[in-house]
Order: sequence, then C-alpha cells, then structure tokens
Amino acid sequence: MLSVKSLSTEYRVARGESVRAARDIEFEVEEGKLFTLLGPSGCGKTTTLRSIAGLERPRSGEITVNGRVVFSSSRRISVALNKRNFGMVFQSYAIWPHLSVFENAAFPLRVRGKLARKAIRDRVMNVLETVALAELAEREATKLSGGQQQRLALARAIVMEPELLLLDEPLSNLDAKLRERMRFELKRLQRELKLTTVYVTHDQAEALALSHEIAVMKEGRIVQIGSPRTIYERPRDRFVAEFIGSSNFIDATILGAGNRAGFWRVRASIGELIAFSEAPFQPGAQATLSIRPENVELSEGEAGTSINVFAGAVESKVFQGDFTDFQIRVDGVALLARAHPSLRAPAGGTIHLRIDPEKCVVLAGASPA
Repeated sequence: MLSVKSLSTEYRVARGESVRAARDIEFEVEEGKLFTLLGPSGCGKTTTLRSIAGLERPRSGEITVNGRVVFSSSRRISVALNKRNFGMVFQSYAIWPHLSVFENAAFPLRVRGKLARKAIRDRVMNVLETVALAELAEREATKLSGGQQQRLALARAIVMEPELLLLDEPLSNLDAKLRERMRFELKRLQRELKLTTVYVTHDQAEALALSHEIAVMKEGRIVQIGSPRTIYERPRDRFVAEFIGSSNFIDATILGAGNRAGFWRVRASIGELIAFSEAPFQPGAQATLSIRPENVELSEGEAGTSINVFAGAVESKVFQGDFTDFQIRVDGVALLARAHPSLRAPAGGTIHLRIDPEKCVVLAGASPA
C-alpha cells in the first residue's frame, strides 16, 4: 500500500521566490489498485508523482510503501530513486532506438546485474508475453507502432517487479482511436498483474475509464477524492463538476430540507426543485445546481410525475451519432440535454423535461458572474 501524508513540494523561481507546486497532499492507494491524479496543467499532479518517484525532493511530508518509509522530512529519510523499486513510464516512452524489443525490456535487469542470462531471458519473455510483444522480441524498437512502443515501455517498467508503478500521461502521444484501445489494454494489464499504480492525466475520460479512485487537483491541492462514479455524480464544487464532463449550472436559493436525508428544496429561475447534497445548508443560502446533460430527461408528452418537471422550447439540436444534443429554453434559462437520437422533437417546438432529484446536485455558493 502507498501512503502519502502532508506532502508539499516547492520550486525556486526568479529572484529567489518559491512556488508551492504541491500543497499538503494526502492519499492512500490500496495494494493492487489504480489511483489517478487528475487535473489541468499546472495543478501539481506531475510534481506529486515525481516526488513519490524520488525525482523531486519534497519540502515536507512522508511517503511510505508497504510500511517502508521512502521519504520523511521529520525523520530526515530520503531513499534514492534507484533504491525505491518503483517502475515508471513517462509521456515520452524513451525507447532505446539501437536495441531490439527484447533488449529494451531486458535493459533494467542487465543494469542491476544480479540475474543469470537464462533468468533474464525467462523473465523478459514472460513480460513480453503479457503485453503481447513476445512475437516481436527481435524486432528493432523503432519499427514498432505507437501502441506497441507504449506496451514496450510498460514491459520495461514492470520487468523489475516493482512495488509501485508510476504512469505520467503514458497515452497522450497516441491518436484518439489508439488511445481509447490502449485504455482497455492498460486496464487489463493492471488488473491482471495486480500492480499498485499511480496514474497522472488531464484526460477526464481516461481517468473515469481506468481508475479505482481519482484525486482531482487544483492549484497544488487535492479538492476531492472518490471513485469515478462518485466524482462524476457527486462533485463537491463547481470546479470538479465543470472539469469532469459537461454540466448545466443554475443559480438557486435554499428553501429548506426535503423529506429525505440529503435532499433539499430549492428555488431556481426555472422553478422550484428537489435536489441532492450531502453538505449542510441554511434556508436562504445561495447555491448552484449542477445537472449533467444526460440527466435532463426529455419527453414530447407530459411526464407522469410533478417533481422536477418543466416545459420548455427546443431552441436547437445537434445530431452526434449515438446521441443528440438539445438546447432547451426554460423560463429564460438555456439547458443542454442529451437524448437518444430516436427523439425527433423539432426545433421551435414545446418539449417536457424531468430532472431526477438524485441527479440534481446542490453546490455551495452562487455561480461566478
């Protein structure tokens, strides 16, 4: 298990000033799980990963792996990079162009120099079999496709049987279709080998597809940790809701508690609604409703319930293949709705919409002007 506590890392910039790239970072990764650090450029996710790897020296905090302390500011412990037994794959795969596939994968074992030639061959071929490169063992590394090079970089990282695998945007250099296919491959490998993994990405779809848990980062801090479903369906603030997918944001006022725990009666510009939040609110508090487009349920006929049901006008629609995006105007508010393409509601016509109270999330504070 990986444990990171109170980790802070800073850089010196011009005029001797310091910038805190990672601030009070805390999380744990269970053995065999994949944990993703997700956020925009400059949020501190790569700095955090490099600090765990030993490529950066944190200002404070503690990092332990399976009970072994690899960094502690208070105890003045900082285990060298090559002594941590971590595997790492960078955004650039750094494949040795003059070596074959086999020799690229074998390189870390040869450098260590503790295994006999047969033991090295057996281990390398086993790993190449796992990443489906065994038949290409003698091929020049430069003659591999992008996806094959990515798998070779993974093979080289896991051939050392690392306690922890660190992945820094390993799919970002691939084209969109190959990247999507490699997500499945990477997920299969991680689950099959039960590798404890920390993954860094700015790609929300990638994080949702691969992770057991996600930490969303902003300006050097973790703002929310949770499962992919929790992060997507129960964002704690507007930043998380906006960064993970798309959402409708509507200003609202808290009227009071609903008839079930976690539900609130709110007044918004489209009318009164029942919405969900685990956070406490006082009547009269200003809030923002976050509603995902796919949770705006559209119907050409009236809904059979009166809760969170409204009538609107179809302003426009865009066919996207497996779904259609509708722009709906409700009492002056424009809502984005995502529906099955079989819904043929014409632009300019009236449409009915319903929002499931559990999918209507209350966030603290009004929307920024």
